[in-house]
Amino acid sequence: MRFAYTKGLHELGCGCFAWLQPDGGWGYSNAGLVTDAGSSLLVDTLFDLALTGEMLTAMRRATPAAARIGTLVNTHANGDHCYGNALVQGAEIIASKATAEEMEEVPPALMEQLLANAEQLGPTGAFFRRVFGAFDFRGIEPVLPTRTFERELALKVGSKTVNLLEVGPAHTRGDVLVHSVEDRIVFTGDILFIEGTPIVWAGPIGNWIRACQRIEAMDVDIVVPGHGPITDRDGARRVREYLTFVEDAARERFDAGLSARDAAHDIDLGAWADWRDSERIAVNVETVYRELRGGGDPASPLELFGRMAELARRVPR
Repeated sequence: MRFAYTKGLHELGCGCFAWLQPDGGWGYSNAGLVTDAGSSLLVDTLFDLALTGEMLTAMRRATPAAARIGTLVNTHANGDHCYGNALVQGAEIIASKATAEEMEEVPPALMEQLLANAEQLGPTGAFFRRVFGAFDFRGIEPVLPTRTFERELALKVGSKTVNLLEVGPAHTRGDVLVHSVEDRIVFTGDILFIEGTPIVWAGPIGNWIRACQRIEAMDVDIVVPGHGPITDRDGARRVREYLTFVEDAARERFDAGLSARDAAHDIDLGAWADWRDSERIAVNVETVYRELRGGGDPASPLELFGRMAELARRVPR
């Protein structure tokens, strides 16, 4: 089953929908909706209020069940999957415990401040503005989950079973898959980036590889990633192969004594070179190095954005 990769709401069948945002790069995330018998569950909101409002309007036009969304699941803590929460009024907001804790660390006001001061950060600030400058963080009040869980949580949407499966820490500290069992659909959040480069903020990378394997083993036909076009279980295989490649390549350079920065510049991405946002290799290598060092203080986000800015200048967009 193939779906066009165009912006907007896509009906998946059986009362399920996906909201897609090409090109799927920084901040342009996907979301989902599961409905049955007048009940509805929303998977993620978007990076700002305008984008989230546009999505909710389209959903309300498509199905009466979206008129009042009963449950909102945030798959993880990144703002492009939760900053629009305030517009889903009256919903029970569910996330993993780790996600709820992490959501407080990067509020919208911080993103607004970083953009306002980007010029003071030189090339790093220019890169930050390039990838996040299209979004409007003004006036966004963070709305946190009202219910949290650990490991697994089974929900009902009408007569449908929707299982929430915590697979983090991986991309972030508390990543969750949303599996609509009878519909044979899984919404993966940022465990899957399709045609784009995954970014391993938290790790360990092995957890993310196992999360991909879990998706590959699921009895599903449709896989809605956090970014990029709708796929199937083969999409999880491709992401797993990238992550395995990064882990092996980083380990080789760690053993050879290269710094994480130099290793990121040295790695030939080969088959993955044409994946969007390839500069994220800088973060991914740093995460593997942190594991190989046995922990320690991670590089600051500002430093990591600086490393990505260096790599992005080498590769024209």
